[in-house]
Amino acid sequence: MDSRIILLVEDNPKDEMLTLRSLKKCHVANQVVVVRDGAEALDYLFASGDYAERDLNDMPTVILLDIKLPKIDGLEVLRRLRADERYQLLPIVILTSSDEERDILAGYELGANSYVRKPVAFADFSRAVADLGRYWLLTNEPPPVRKG
Repeated sequence: MDSRIILLVEDNPKDEMLTLRSLKKCHVANQVVVVRDGAEALDYLFASGDYAERDLNDMPTVILLDIKLPKIDGLEVLRRLRADERYQLLPIVILTSSDEERDILAGYELGANSYVRKPVAFADFSRAVADLGRYWLLTNEPPPVRKG
């Protein structure tokens, strides 16, 4: 199994299932960690709460982040991550159903690397997720790990 982790932050079970199925279908063998709200995402990434025992050196290669989340919305998650030096270079892709201009602008202003609107049709959704997986895990060269 590839050691590069994908963190999927998604509260919709159907979208979670479609994303996981699409990644598997395009032969992305990476571990996918799924968290279902913004608070859980922050707990995972900062090794707190239920994830207090998680090794902070085992960082995701990419985060697929929905912005319409319970507890803490995805834009606030993005804001908090970019405020922390450890997460300033981590690729974060907003994967959401929102096509509102203010969300797109806010996502980029807060440091998202990409903003992808979830297609409605299953085949289009599957293709978009497969393209994301291939790009961020195979094509993209991740930033070097900061020593410190």
